[in-house]
Amino acid sequence: MASPSSYRPAPGSIPTQPGVYRFRDAKGRVIYVGKAKNLRARLSSYFQDVGGLHPRTASMVTTGASVEWTVVKTEVEALQLEYSWIKEFDPRFNVKYRDDKSYPWLAVTVGEEFPRVMVGRGAKKRGTRYFGPYSHAWAIRETVDLLLRVFPMRSCSNGVFTRSRQIGRPCLLGYIDKCVAPCVGNVTAEEHRRIVDDFCDFMAGNTSAFVKRIEREMYAASEALDFEKAARLRDDLAAMHKALEKQAVVLPDGTDADIIALAEDPLEVAVQIFHVRGGRIRGQRGWVADRTDEGGTPELVQDFVLQMYAGDPESIPREVLVPALPPDADVLEELLGDLRGSRVTIRVPQRGAKLDLQQTVANNAGQALALHKTKRASDLTTRNRALEEIQQALGLDEVPLRIECYDISNLQGTEVVASMVVFEDGLARKGEYRRFVIRGVDGQNDVASMHEVITRRFRRLLDEQARSEQRVTEDGPMLVDPETGRPRKFAYSPGLVVVDGGPPQVAAAQQALDELGIDDIPVCGLAKRLEEVWLPRQEDPVILPRTSEGLYLLQRVRDEAHRFAIAHHRSRRSKSMVESLLDDVPGLGEVRRKTLMKHFGSLRKLRAAEVEEIALVPGIGPRTAAAIKQAVAASDATRKTVSPRVNTATGEIIEED
Repeated sequence: MASPSSYRPAPGSIPTQPGVYRFRDAKGRVIYVGKAKNLRARLSSYFQDVGGLHPRTASMVTTGASVEWTVVKTEVEALQLEYSWIKEFDPRFNVKYRDDKSYPWLAVTVGEEFPRVMVGRGAKKRGTRYFGPYSHAWAIRETVDLLLRVFPMRSCSNGVFTRSRQIGRPCLLGYIDKCVAPCVGNVTAEEHRRIVDDFCDFMAGNTSAFVKRIEREMYAASEALDFEKAARLRDDLAAMHKALEKQAVVLPDGTDADIIALAEDPLEVAVQIFHVRGGRIRGQRGWVADRTDEGGTPELVQDFVLQMYAGDPESIPREVLVPALPPDADVLEELLGDLRGSRVTIRVPQRGAKLDLQQTVANNAGQALALHKTKRASDLTTRNRALEEIQQALGLDEVPLRIECYDISNLQGTEVVASMVVFEDGLARKGEYRRFVIRGVDGQNDVASMHEVITRRFRRLLDEQARSEQRVTEDGPMLVDPETGRPRKFAYSPGLVVVDGGPPQVAAAQQALDELGIDDIPVCGLAKRLEEVWLPRQEDPVILPRTSEGLYLLQRVRDEAHRFAIAHHRSRRSKSMVESLLDDVPGLGEVRRKTLMKHFGSLRKLRAAEVEEIALVPGIGPRTAAAIKQAVAASDATRKTVSPRVNTATGEIIEED
């Protein structure tokens, strides 16, 4: 732990303009990002007596080893730069609102010729219009199933759509009138687009016009004695009303707002947000985050709003209702307005329906925090105890805050791959996982493979550190790629390297580090049979108690590395089998093989495809498609006579995908 006075900037060297600042640790990693209207006043507050600081702030400044800042012209620019740096560096002492699950969206692929409605999760894509998020996927599917009676647009996958087009016969939805079947030409692209536009308008909250239109058409059909059409419209109207009942009207029609509420204690903060569109609750989300600075509710609200909307401008509503105004509410409104393209209001509701709804959201936040504490009250304590047990058992100088684990996977000496997984503060950092293809080892040699992967990984570490040192005199160690703005892949050194295996694998890893001249990174191995922890150059293993949290953490790290390696190996095996299977097909070169593999994704899907489907792949004609199908059929006949293959990493019998 460094003393803040050892890196305190010289008096008068800090400017008084607005800007953004970064604290770095001894290894150059950014640990905290903040902004200030007056950089000198703000940074000076960190370098007072440590005993007078908030415990979390004291921990941050004693972990830090340097501080740097960037001056900007306006507070809006400061907000934008702060968000960009938090996203790039992922500082451990900043509050990060990590969602506890993936929420589903209702998506309409408006960028396609025949748009499709579907339920999706994860990152948004261009050319797709999203509604939500919603709490449950089944609720969206129920709503869509009801609305397809009124708006019979396409909802099938691309594969089903293409197959129906080829055979000239629609799928079941086309026969039961829940799709107008554009795949077989029942409607034109323009007619189908009009149905899609009506569906999107209805989901966006413009419901009254559609209900009134259906009612008028129903009464007109009844007066014209077309009772069959009137009955169908009556059922459509009932479906619309049933879909609307699932979305409670909470605010006046046309209200477009997000309602945010917090429940907090000294250690954690729970956030709940209700998305209201067209006066109806369209979705709800919740987060629980660790509090890592002494900011109050206004600062927490500002951090949340910035993280919520700065990376997703399409989700910004006209109005954001919050429990307390952020310190820079005017600046935040200006930033969100620029991103949205129209005015955005941030305010605290004072009375009426909006205040009642925010109290409901606040109750949800309180319940979420209470539930989180009952489930994970000991998580942070447990993780800390596990890391301390590992430090004591292995005799490490410091707690291993960053643990990297490596595993090798192969199939009888072929398709040798390795995995690297990363755990920080006892939690998986999947964004920093890496995969390796072992090329310098012949046959089944896990020891040599481990030596190669450790050598490659830490040679990259030395290269990245050398690049960083070239910039250290200008603006600190450059651990972020200046071209992409992202952290360099191998820029950070671990506090502990774990290998899956016993003494031979541990010796190979240590030898690789010795050859590179690295002597400050400890290595250990975890053997599967008795869960023994092996250290380099020691004859006897370290035996951790079966109830040890440290052993449990090492097992989780090892098992995650094993899972990641197996997944990589299976992916490569499937691709290599397709390529070897198609080597002898005339007219099928490397480019076309890769295109074919990219189109179908796996050998199983290629086996199931018909000749007509294969012929649709760009560059594959009917004759080549027939040859491919013949080669696949021949391999199926041969496969039944071959003895099963065994994965040497798991001992399991391999079944073809």
